[in-house]
Amino acid sequence: MSDLLRTQETIRPATASPWTKSSLSHANGNCVEIADLPDGQVGMRDSKDAGGPVLQFPAEEWRAFLSGVRKGEFDIFLS
Repeated sequence: MSDLLRTQETIRPATASPWTKSSLSHANGNCVEIADLPDGQVGMRDSKDAGGPVLQFPAEEWRAFLSGVRKGEFDIFLS
C-alpha cells in the first residue's frame, strides 16, 4: 500500500478548519474526526484525543480513498 508510505503523522495538534465527525458516530467515543489543514492536506485524529497526533493525507489521496469506499473496495473487511 504505497499510499500509507506517504502518510505523515504529526506529534502536535494541527490548527485546521473545524473538525468534523460522521453523523453516524455513536456516543461510545470510538470516532475519528477529519479537517482540511492549512497546507492543503486532510487531517484525521482520534476524537477522544483532540490534542494528540494527527494523520495527514495529501488531498488527492484522500479523494481516492473516499472513492474506493463509495465503490465498495473495502467491503471485504466487513465480513
